[in-house]
Amino acid sequence: MNAQATKRGADWLSGAGLRPTRQRVSLATLLVGDGHDRHVTAESLFAAAQDRGEQVSLATVYNTLRAFCQAGLMQEVMVDGSKSYFDTNTHDHPHFFWEDDGKLSDAPSEQVQILQLPEAPEGAEIAKVDVVIRLRRKTGA
Repeated sequence: MNAQATKRGADWLSGAGLRPTRQRVSLATLLVGDGHDRHVTAESLFAAAQDRGEQVSLATVYNTLRAFCQAGLMQEVMVDGSKSYFDTNTHDHPHFFWEDDGKLSDAPSEQVQILQLPEAPEGAEIAKVDVVIRLRRKTGA
């Protein structure tokens, strides 16, 4: 990791008030060090950390991603109710889920229109609306 990428990761953490531990800075650098947004699973981030020779457990990766979400640095996107993806772009936006590859990517927000939502049941409020558009490659394509 280069110094600029590491600084970007550390600044990302400190901007959210998170203590920049070695493992957090390492994972943050993998997530935002190049200045681009990422969609990761805990497993894919763990594999990237292992590829870089980082000493971090899968449990630490999960805990760190949850801490990043709680601090507002990332958002969790659930697919199939069992698979969590973590997105560094925290603005409201839709996603494509590529069924063939198990990958998540951003979908163009300007092409999605939600004209009306149902009223929340009494005693509840809508916290968030996730739009995940599932895709598969056309056969023969």
